[in-house]
Amino acid sequence: MPSTPPSLGTENQSPFQVDSRREIIGLLRGLKESKQLISMLINNGSEVFITSILDVDDSSNLVIIDSAPGQLANQRIVEAPRVSFEGLLDRISIQFSASNLERIEFEDRPALQFEIPASMIRLQRREYYRINTPLSNPIRALIPVHLEGHQETLKLALVDISCGGIAILDERKVLDSTIGTIYEHCKLDLPTIGLVDVILQIRNSQDLVLLNGKSNRRLGCQFINMSNSVLASVQRYIMKLERERNAKLTGIR
Repeated sequence: MPSTPPSLGTENQSPFQVDSRREIIGLLRGLKESKQLISMLINNGSEVFITSILDVDDSSNLVIIDSAPGQLANQRIVEAPRVSFEGLLDRISIQFSASNLERIEFEDRPALQFEIPASMIRLQRREYYRINTPLSNPIRALIPVHLEGHQETLKLALVDISCGGIAILDERKVLDSTIGTIYEHCKLDLPTIGLVDVILQIRNSQDLVLLNGKSNRRLGCQFINMSNSVLASVQRYIMKLERERNAKLTGIR
């Protein structure tokens, strides 16, 4: 029953892939012991269920997780050719996948089991997977600033996003681009998810000259003191973008 890691793009996957069985078991047990909730995705992410790890059995090479609510949902999961899992451990994103899940009883409760995955993706705090955001319908960062004696909320387009931060375009060059400048009470408007609250810190700045001769300013921003719930929302949106990108590359609509 082979397992393959979630597709994150070949150019990004290898630095974050974990192949050590001992390390994989340690990460799975860490998720179990910290009682972390894990997203379980089927049908290319169109269906998402929340689960948790109940047991990691090294000797039998099995992971046991909570079953989904409802018989029909569990039937779709066990029939799925591939099930992807996404969780957070110490604010680090852990991702893996499995196939051929089986229904079982564990400690007098319904559960699911699958083989310990052969590899995982672990996105470290400083090594977050970054993906470009749509140009046709750009995501906006809402940043409150004081301009000429009054409060204004700038709506700036995102260039890319990761679980560690964003890059934005400040066409009017209004923001203070000094490295280390912090902007509080900001929001990201993430499609299908909604507004999420973030604190942004300027980490780099680059003035660009476009093909039409106009200039623009690209600012790299780091998330500061992000809550686990917001981090999970950003992670879900990144995975959504990745699935959409892969669908376009493979011609799937």
